[in-house]
This record gives sequence, structure tokens and C-alpha cells, in this order.
Amino acid sequence: MKALTRYVRSAVLAIGLVSAVASANQAEARLTTASIIPSAASHNCMDYKVVGVCLWLYCGFSGCRIRTSVKVGHFVPELVVSSYENTGRNPWVEIAAVSPPTGEAMAGGRSTGDVEPTMHQQLRFKNVDAIGHPGASMFNHFASQFGFTCQGATQSMRPYFVSTLDALAWRSGIPESVYPEALIPGRRELGQPGDLWGNIFPRSGFISQTHDYKSAALMAQRAADIVTREGQPHVYQPVISTASSRNGYWPPGPVEEGSKNHQWQDLYPNRSSSCAIWPDRSPQHTYSERLDEGGDYAFALWRRYECCQRRGFELIDHYNF
Repeated sequence: MKALTRYVRSAVLAIGLVSAVASANQAEARLTTASIIPSAASHNCMDYKVVGVCLWLYCGFSGCRIRTSVKVGHFVPELVVSSYENTGRNPWVEIAAVSPPTGEAMAGGRSTGDVEPTMHQQLRFKNVDAIGHPGASMFNHFASQFGFTCQGATQSMRPYFVSTLDALAWRSGIPESVYPEALIPGRRELGQPGDLWGNIFPRSGFISQTHDYKSAALMAQRAADIVTREGQPHVYQPVISTASSRNGYWPPGPVEEGSKNHQWQDLYPNRSSSCAIWPDRSPQHTYSERLDEGGDYAFALWRRYECCQRRGFELIDHYNF
């Protein structure tokens, strides 16, 4: 994975040097690192709140005493998850070279532009790449106006999941096709009454869904479900924080549909300044303004952290309002 990280950064540098080639690609793809970075400065997505207080034991030459610090909670932009049609054609220009077609992963899925308007494509396939959000520095500068903030668990531009490297599991659904979550209706599904987007398991690139945006969102949800857990039967780098609550730091649990520990921000084809938990519209809504004719999408994953400023040697207790 370290070698892959170096490869990603080398690819970004190479594309920057050959700007003429990159410009041609950008004209078609329209999503670049430079256009992603400002999206990290979002008040709506960050949702900064004072949520409680922490009690610290502080000891000095004069003895020991209790100190307090404010406990805060907010979301952090951690990943850019691309969910796209054709292998090797990630809509994020600088990352497209990371997932070229391989012997095991050549073809792509069908896009909304491949069928007649009156027809509905049921089975769809998406490639997915989950890369560390490049706007970490921008976010830290933006968040500094609020005072003390929590640190996320990802590194900018680091690949955490690339579906072409996970070709066996992502294209076959092995072994998750026989998991109870995949076989029992109603378990681990993304959607709402009257608006089922799809099942989380098996966490592969195929889904039976007529709506392309919902298909892409479901694939992004599957990828996030994988990378925020350890020991999954996939090729990936887990997004796991090593800090503990003893340090006054409470990272979110694994991403799970319907939970409030994460939210999504649209980046491509339309960039949004707000975040939401899917589904974020009524069952009757068509999401037509979010569709991309080429079948390519990108989303930012924000996850919620809570933390306290350290003011002693030992965290004694903490309370939420």
C-alpha cells in the first residue's frame, strides 16, 4: 500500500508537469484536485458544536487538581469516493492513472446514455476509488476559526480502496454473496420506505437498480463500509484511528447506512456546499438534477469526531450536554 501511495503522488506530479495533457482531460472530466480542495470549507458539512465537558487530573509541584476543557463535536472530510462507469476513467483527473484497466478488471458498466430514454437499465456496474481528501490543509485552516478541533484519520491523496486492485471480490462478490446480510431481505439496505436504493451486501460493483445516481451512491456507501472496518475480505487500507478515548478523543464507529456518524457531499457532476445522509429526498423525488450522462460521480465522505483539549495527565471523566 505504501508503494501504491507513492505511485499516486508520482502520478499527480507527472500530470501537473504535463499541463497540456491534463487540460485536455480536465475539459472532459471537469473534476480536479484544485476544484475539490475548496469544498472542505463548508460550515454546513462541518456542523461544529460544543457537546460537553471533560475533566482532567493535573498534577504539579503544588499538588494535584481538576481541570476542565470543552468537549466539541464536528464532521471531518476524510475521503473522496469516486463511483464511475468505465475502468480507468475516474472523473477525478489526477487520480485516473491510479486505477487503469488490468487483466482482471477491463470493462465497465452501462451508463444512462447507453440506453433509450424510455428504457431502464436494471443491472449496473461501477468502479470505485476511495482516496484521502486533498483538502485537509484547507479544512484545518477553515476550522481554526472555531477554536479547538478534532483530527481525522486519513492522509491526503492516500489510496484506501481501488476497486481494480480488489477485482476478484469487487467483480464476483466472493465470498460475501453467501453472507446472511446478502441473503436475508431487509438486512443492511440503503433506502427508505418506498425508495430502496439497494443492499449493502455483497459489497461488489454490481447492483440491480434503474437509477444511476442511486447506484453510484450505493457503491460509494459500500466502499465506505469496507474501509472503515478492519479484517474485511477485500484489498484495501482501513481508515482506523489509533487514538483512544483516554486521550480525550472519540473517533466515529464504522460507516453504516442510516447512522449519523457520517454524511456525504456531492462533488461531481454537481458540487454541493452541503452534506446529507442518504436518502436525502422524499421517495417521489427523481434526483434528475444529479444524474450524469456518462455515469460518473464523486462524493466526499465526512465523518463525525468528538474530542477535548488535553489539560492534564489523565482524563477522569467526560459529560455530554
